[in-house]
Amino acid sequence: MINSLSSNSYAIDFGTSNTAIARWNLATGKAELVKLPNLSQQLSSQHPLIPSLVYVEDAATGKVIVGQAVRDRGLDLAGDARFFANFKRGIGTEIQGFLPELDGVKISFEQVGSWFLRELLTNLQQTAGEVKSLVLTVPVDSFESYRLWLMDMCQSLAVEQISILDEPTAAALGYSAADRQSLLVIDFGGGTLDLSLVQLSAGTANRGYLLKWGQRMLGHSAAQTKNTAKVIAKAGDNLGGADLDNWLVDYFVATQSLDKSSLTTRLAERLKIQLSTVTEAKEVYFDDETLETYELSLDRDRFEQILTQQGLINRLDSLMERLLQQSKRQGITIAEIDAVLLVGGSVQIPAVQQWVRKYFDEVLVKHQLQFEAIAVGALQVSQSIEVQDFLYHSYGIRYWNRKTNRHDWHPIIEQGQAYPMPQVKELVLGASTPHQSSIEVIIGELSNDTTTEVFFDGDRLVTRTLSAQDRVVQPLNDSEGGRSIARLDPPGNPGSDRLKLLFSINPERYLCITVEDLLTQKSLLNNYILVKLN
Repeated sequence: MINSLSSNSYAIDFGTSNTAIARWNLATGKAELVKLPNLSQQLSSQHPLIPSLVYVEDAATGKVIVGQAVRDRGLDLAGDARFFANFKRGIGTEIQGFLPELDGVKISFEQVGSWFLRELLTNLQQTAGEVKSLVLTVPVDSFESYRLWLMDMCQSLAVEQISILDEPTAAALGYSAADRQSLLVIDFGGGTLDLSLVQLSAGTANRGYLLKWGQRMLGHSAAQTKNTAKVIAKAGDNLGGADLDNWLVDYFVATQSLDKSSLTTRLAERLKIQLSTVTEAKEVYFDDETLETYELSLDRDRFEQILTQQGLINRLDSLMERLLQQSKRQGITIAEIDAVLLVGGSVQIPAVQQWVRKYFDEVLVKHQLQFEAIAVGALQVSQSIEVQDFLYHSYGIRYWNRKTNRHDWHPIIEQGQAYPMPQVKELVLGASTPHQSSIEVIIGELSNDTTTEVFFDGDRLVTRTLSAQDRVVQPLNDSEGGRSIARLDPPGNPGSDRLKLLFSINPERYLCITVEDLLTQKSLLNNYILVKLN
């Protein structure tokens, strides 16, 4: 085990718009962001971020250009099907729309994400040498499919130890908050908006969640630690700075008859960034090939009107209400929140900061580490932090609803359930058909009450909020060999209880089931692992 942070330890905050890489500087005794030649942009001396951009030169061989090099070569302005931005939003989700086939290869967002991260790691190893330990951060509201993709990708990386950590928890650690504080982390980046109430306290516990050690993929690993981070409440929305850019583009299309394109989107993004520090902004672009000139201008008042018209503040209020309701159930009121930590580029928007001050005194709000807090905080996990967390989603068991004449879902685990849990739910089942010889159990991951779907609007990747009645369910074990849990001998018949099911969650987040045959009084399964929960 690693007993101290070393220069071979790195953390990656893979963001929708930008990605940050942190390492430990032995000379200064502090964490710092890494600048990679040709890949990083230099926003300031402290913020060498890497644009999350990919241009596919040859899909058959996996040859790609990533990061700032895409912009430097002008490959993000041509509307080329080989150019990908905001691709993180599509990883692990059902996409409505078209993805191209390039060089005989059917492209997926998962493939683009893998190319991007592998290119970053290759460049990092060439620049900084061997990478022994790596921590990757994940969005708080990510479906299990995103984490499974990350785990599968990690198996092929030439890194001995790989761990994952929630982005809001990493941010709390990055701000070096004092022990026993209740910290609200507001992470508003390019693709997601996450609110997370986190408590840090002194203690000795197990190490954080390891994905890989050597050639093995792992769960929790035992090691002495110095601190414990506990997540009290969470709320998230698939909303980010990329959506705000699209809102500005739509405004200019309507008012200046411009075309939607990667160029106008980039100019809109620049205006948005400028309006965080000035009250009026202008962007001019001259195309030396077509001799066309683009000139866009916007003031802060009009920008804030656009945000209001698009319902940004209402969505922010809804998230805050959900989070405060959760925290109140955990015994923490808004008055007991000791600090509010802002991370992500979109928190620089004055309207967002004004919204935060509507709930909290300005002295509680910290935003000086908005770009590096997540990566720097995640770096600490490779040494000293265990995350005591709860489940991010609700889960249900599928059943046949005779009233609606279709399958429906009966909740068995609510979002926010702590684990491990020796007994989560007890259910009694009967046969549904005459002479039934087996019982099937299908577990589904239920989306939150407010659900978003990812889809294409032309060549733009955007999200749409669904109503509660359109809740998305992602079955976890609906496959051959995964559904059937018990044989009935003798066969069962409708009209009487036949099986008693006891559900539990073990320390590795596996949902386990114990099954007792009420007719024969036999135990058919004992702590049988059904699925891994998120």
